[in-house]
Amino acid sequence: MSQIKQKTLKKNFILTGIGLHTGKKIHVNFLPAPENHGIIIKRIDLEDSPIIPALAENVTATQRGTVLSRGNVHVSTVEHAMAALYALGIDNCLIEMDAPEFPILDGSAHKYVEAINKVGVEEQSAYKDFYIVRRKIEVCDPETGSKLTLLPDDRFSINSFIEFDSQYIHNQSATIENMEDFASEIAPARTFVFVREIEQLHKAGLIQGGSLDNAIVLYEEKMSQESLDELAELIGVPPHDANELGYLNKEKLVFQNEPARHKLLDIIGDMALVGKPIKGRIIATRPGHKINNQLARLLRRDIKLNEVQPPIYDVNKKPLLDINQIRELIPHRFPFLLVDKIIEKTDKYIVGIKNVTVNEPYFTGHFPQEPVMPGVLQVEAMAQIGGIFVLSGLDKPETYSTYFLKIDNVKFRRKVVPGDTLILRVEMTTEIRRGIATMRGLAFIGEKVVSEAEFTAQIIKSK
Repeated sequence: MSQIKQKTLKKNFILTGIGLHTGKKIHVNFLPAPENHGIIIKRIDLEDSPIIPALAENVTATQRGTVLSRGNVHVSTVEHAMAALYALGIDNCLIEMDAPEFPILDGSAHKYVEAINKVGVEEQSAYKDFYIVRRKIEVCDPETGSKLTLLPDDRFSINSFIEFDSQYIHNQSATIENMEDFASEIAPARTFVFVREIEQLHKAGLIQGGSLDNAIVLYEEKMSQESLDELAELIGVPPHDANELGYLNKEKLVFQNEPARHKLLDIIGDMALVGKPIKGRIIATRPGHKINNQLARLLRRDIKLNEVQPPIYDVNKKPLLDINQIRELIPHRFPFLLVDKIIEKTDKYIVGIKNVTVNEPYFTGHFPQEPVMPGVLQVEAMAQIGGIFVLSGLDKPETYSTYFLKIDNVKFRRKVVPGDTLILRVEMTTEIRRGIATMRGLAFIGEKVVSEAEFTAQIIKSK
């Protein structure tokens, strides 16, 4: 799998605008952040400047926007900014703001994208950690008919379908196959609201800053001229003929299917709260912030339960190192060479394969009637892969050897038997100092961890 490095902003930028729900003037400052920082929001208007990590488990409300909370601290309408950061590949950013919501700007993500492109994006040293979708994941809401289906894919893409009881946007769809198209195809799509919803939203204390400058407003159920005039005054728009149905906005739609594209924009913003870029395809039917967050929370739970995702093993792909190249790096030979090939290597970790067959010599005694691979040999396989990782970075690696100094926190979760393929991932946990390397190994069969260990090894020049 090709490695892509994390990104942050080259320098900060500040946007100013009105809050959709509070109607207050807001300043928001987007600043560069170090590697593995993630997206963090800081409320600088409050005592001690509390922070809220932009993660799905911190979502506390989804009515007319996504609300993040931590304790008594809240930030709403985060989705447009999050979508822009995600689509433009920003992994690390500190956002300082002086209000409990993001400015609505023009109701789209366009100005966020414009500002990010103006200051530029900077590549960092650490690699992105992707959430790789391996099987179908689905969430649905029988009451609303909403459904999101997440399928494996080699990149993040979305097919979205919306349905409303509306003659203007009854059925619409929108698609994005590549996030590189976000700036031109999705970011300019504005949020929308029906006239019939406005009074109720105002009574709920929402959309106090809503206007034709930051939303598409649809008028499609006739009401009295007096009632329409009252609503027009409520949101500060010119009077409109009550007999004339359609869009109240004088400007034309940016896209014929602008509402569908905006719903897709919202999906991206809500899925950004997974905290990792996703490799998978979403098929969304009647999406909304509530069900978007349900899927994002599901992925967050999976991330917490599985600290490291199982490596992808494509049997058809040429290995980075075959058995002959491995033999050039480490001195192990039959019957103690426990690595068949290396399939992936970065500056942080390495992945190797051990195919377990019934012809392994240790099966004659462990055990004759029930062959089981000894746990110590699983750890030895991890150590050999760790040795390959370390030695491959040295000049004349054949003149060095690695030896165990310590093994800690070893766990065995299930049996390894003939026919299993062990996928072994070993990562460096500290930098090599004075020839001492500290590593952590995980052994997978399919998607399940079967064993793990932490070990320290010494690199010694052979006599």
